[in-house]
Amino acid sequence: MVLLSIVPAVGLLGLGFSLYLAHSTLKNDPGSPEVSGISKAIQAGATTFMRREYQVMGVTALLFALFLALVLNVYVAFTFLIGVVCATLSGFIGMSIATRANGRVTWAARSGLSQALYVAFSGGSVMGMAVVSLGALGISGVYLLFRLLPATPDPLTVITGYSMGASFVAIFIRIGGGIFTKAADMGADLVGKVEMGIPEDDPRNAAVIADQVGDNVGDVAGLGSDLNQSYTDTIVTSLLIGAAAQTTGGLYLGEKGVIFPLLLVAMGSLVSTLGILIVRWLARKEVICPEVLLRVGLLTSGVLSLVGILLLSYFYLGELGPFYAATAGLLVGVLIGLNTEYYTYRRPLRTIILASEAGAANNIIAGLAVGLESTVFSMILLGLGMIAAHHFAGLYGISLSGLGMLSILGINLSMDAYGPIADNAGGIAQMSNQPARIREITDRLDAVGNTTAAIGKSFAASATAAAALSLLTAYSEAARIENLDIREPRVMAGLLIGGVLPALFSALVIQSVDRTAQLIVVEVRRQFRQIRGLMAGTNPPDYGRCVDIATRGALSRLVLPCLLAIGIPFVVVFTLGPEALAGLLAGCIVSGIFLALFMANAGGAWDNAKKRIEAGEAGGKGSLAHRASVIGDTVGDPLKDTAGPTLDILVQLMATVSLAFVPLFERILR
Repeated sequence: MVLLSIVPAVGLLGLGFSLYLAHSTLKNDPGSPEVSGISKAIQAGATTFMRREYQVMGVTALLFALFLALVLNVYVAFTFLIGVVCATLSGFIGMSIATRANGRVTWAARSGLSQALYVAFSGGSVMGMAVVSLGALGISGVYLLFRLLPATPDPLTVITGYSMGASFVAIFIRIGGGIFTKAADMGADLVGKVEMGIPEDDPRNAAVIADQVGDNVGDVAGLGSDLNQSYTDTIVTSLLIGAAAQTTGGLYLGEKGVIFPLLLVAMGSLVSTLGILIVRWLARKEVICPEVLLRVGLLTSGVLSLVGILLLSYFYLGELGPFYAATAGLLVGVLIGLNTEYYTYRRPLRTIILASEAGAANNIIAGLAVGLESTVFSMILLGLGMIAAHHFAGLYGISLSGLGMLSILGINLSMDAYGPIADNAGGIAQMSNQPARIREITDRLDAVGNTTAAIGKSFAASATAAAALSLLTAYSEAARIENLDIREPRVMAGLLIGGVLPALFSALVIQSVDRTAQLIVVEVRRQFRQIRGLMAGTNPPDYGRCVDIATRGALSRLVLPCLLAIGIPFVVVFTLGPEALAGLLAGCIVSGIFLALFMANAGGAWDNAKKRIEAGEAGGKGSLAHRASVIGDTVGDPLKDTAGPTLDILVQLMATVSLAFVPLFERILR
């Protein structure tokens, strides 16, 4: 019990560190009235969107909690609401600081690259530490509460509610934020760049503030909720599988199998804290370029994490199998990140740039080829990593491999959240007419952020694979499915249905982006046509109209994808049976992870090809290659930032719902 109490204590310390980082970020100068005014407009737009989305989500969450209380029990409903609150709070904290840090980064760039990097990374670190700290605090708190209170059920029978709460928030934030950000981005680019020929982030473009808002609601709050879901699901399944009658290298784990994952969570929070402190310290020293600096912080945290896992495995469990399993997961995560960097930033990117010289069609064909090829090594790595984890620690090892991958989530998510802050800083520099050297610094930070964002999306897909397979394992055990025979017609039917669901889900989300973007395009065109002096820069556009259109479009198109993710498991299990549902989850995992990796890498490659051309390659801005790359980037935007990331949510939410409702399925079917 003493060991177990360490976990919430570390969670509280991490939350305190997150608040310290927030205070440290906000101490920086917000800049001139023009810079701070633009930053406040972005902040107001993001707050408006999140408030309206939280209202919809809150009502829906209460109704779903009532449903859980009626069909399962009130304790599952209670843990579900705790999961919703923790996930919502972490996203709100991270996005609130990100929208306040952007202008401060722009102004800090006047003091040089290192100061701007310091402020941007500090702002992103608030999100990273908030997610891991509230995750550790929430799960360990629920476990201890139900273990200590009399006349309450076993915590492991109700903790799936917490996992479902995190997934519930993720699907709202990721889909809603994704539709908002890409609809605004496409609307701004199609009218501003393609039709009017004005630069990106030009203040004359009515959709430019909505575009900056979208970076925060989509890439900060959205990615944070995505990885928080993977983190929570992996911890919960590790507890469930660890508590089962498993053997690890001949050693029965018993209660240690439950406490060990929680100790890994506490250790991961501590090493991420150290990694963040190292990056902040080195940034002030001005001795390493941003690309290398962030990598040093990540690798340092990774090495410290491996040492921590080794010590816990040896001294607490007396068995190294779990260490090898977790190490396999961590190595797979690192290698997939390097694979993503290669395909979105290195030699394959050159093929897209060269193809752009022949036109938009060639740009898109080359990008599709790069995206498809990029998935091969990642999928093989995931398979080999799971085989290795299972070899060393059985089914328990598969869940531990996911925890190993996510053991450095704090610093990994900090790097991911840094990207949108740097992107916003560049936009503010452009809109406030800062000197060229300021824009050069923010562009360099943004270029690093693009790479960390692409790696973050592939990391999220990898973490989803580990979490979803763990959930499938836990579901199979809870439903007492000993063998899944693919020769059985119902199982094969489940596989086929599961395999096609990610395609349907992607289609719904992409259509939502397209329709909302069309409305924004019409509005931006109207303003250019009707507002006198707008093109000359003597009269400002109405930014609020585009923010409102994007908000209404995103919220109105949330319902169908959410119903699909939650409702399909019920339909399949009651028509085809529990085995077919297991097949559906397996099919959804394979096709969902493949499509998520493909969309993330293809979209990232198109985006970076455009930026390289804008930097002067293949004729530079205004050339045929540039126009082709803008179209390719516009095609890739909804893939990498909306459809691909939401597949992570779909896969895990369906598996979480299936696991949580096993008692209901058994009552009705058996």
